[in-house]
Amino acid sequence: MKNYFLTLLMLFSLTTYAQQTINDSIFHNGIYRTYILYVPAVYSASNPVPLVLNFHGYTSNSTAQMFYGDFRPIADTANFIVVHPMGTLDGNNQPYWNSGWGGTVDDIGFTAALIDSLSAQYNINQSRVYSTGMSNGGFMSYTLACSLSNRIAAIASVTGTMNANQSLSCNPQHPMPVMEIHGTADGTVPYNGAAGMSSISNTLNYWTTFNQTDVQPIFNNVPNINLFDGCTAEHYVYKNGTNGVEVEHYKIIDGAHTWPGAPVVVGVTNYDINASEKIWQFFAKYDINGEIISTNINDELKNSSEISIFPNPSSRFLYINSSEKINAPIKIYNVTGKLIKIIASNQTEIDLTALEKGIYFIQFTQNKKITTKKFIKN
Repeated sequence: MKNYFLTLLMLFSLTTYAQQTINDSIFHNGIYRTYILYVPAVYSASNPVPLVLNFHGYTSNSTAQMFYGDFRPIADTANFIVVHPMGTLDGNNQPYWNSGWGGTVDDIGFTAALIDSLSAQYNINQSRVYSTGMSNGGFMSYTLACSLSNRIAAIASVTGTMNANQSLSCNPQHPMPVMEIHGTADGTVPYNGAAGMSSISNTLNYWTTFNQTDVQPIFNNVPNINLFDGCTAEHYVYKNGTNGVEVEHYKIIDGAHTWPGAPVVVGVTNYDINASEKIWQFFAKYDINGEIISTNINDELKNSSEISIFPNPSSRFLYINSSEKINAPIKIYNVTGKLIKIIASNQTEIDLTALEKGIYFIQFTQNKKITTKKFIKN
């Protein structure tokens, strides 16, 4: 193992990142509420950055969600802050979010207070605060879209949905981009709905109607690149909503109550997509006013001092952004230092589908200066 690291150090001069994982709390409504904050090394207080709220599921916790629905490697290159709030205990002594599920805890107020607290400490772009979560965390994201939309630019739910009849009291203040990722074999939050739970079809119908998108979605077949995960994925996009807003749905055929691309398998889990990647690609298109005009995925990565790559990890494509001209072929090495791919210097999109899963290093040359970045193919 020591030789392995020595080999890498000899082959590459890598930047040492000083990202921060911070356990902290705020006092809200007489309760100390805890959270885990992830601040990437590229964060600078001089530039406003997006904030992603990542809510855990019922019976889970902030630590588990940080690892299971992991956005940290993406934040490292895309430059956003991720906060993993911790719920309170319900009547069964289980951690939960009060997304209309009963109890006296005000989780909507807590979320607003948490955004305020973080904004006082970090340079948060107030027009780019996003909410996502697993299961009950997905329910919570829908609740924020309905009741705290003045603070939330877009939401994404994985294995969650809306409460039955929640649409009757939902009152978003602006067109709301929505992504839902859901398995058809989910036994916890059934795809076709259950007592107290809206079907995915009804949830999507509410948001496509509210956002005035096209009635018929564009269907994109997702390549079945993992033949052993027991499920496949379909992608539906409802376009042309007000202010450029869209509603997206990844339908995981035979998928269970799981996070696609997760580092651990706790049921039938899809590995044709990575949910965290797809969610950030979706969020990156919007601010609280709708579609960010004249922006593409590379604009999200702009940094005057270095080359950026995104998303990372990635299963399909890697995008490159550089403020300076790359004047030599781009090279990709595996962890043993073997050169495995050479790309033209003017390429900004690299197809990774032929690479095996694992860790790689990509090398750029600019005016005799060599920069090396690590990325993960998953």
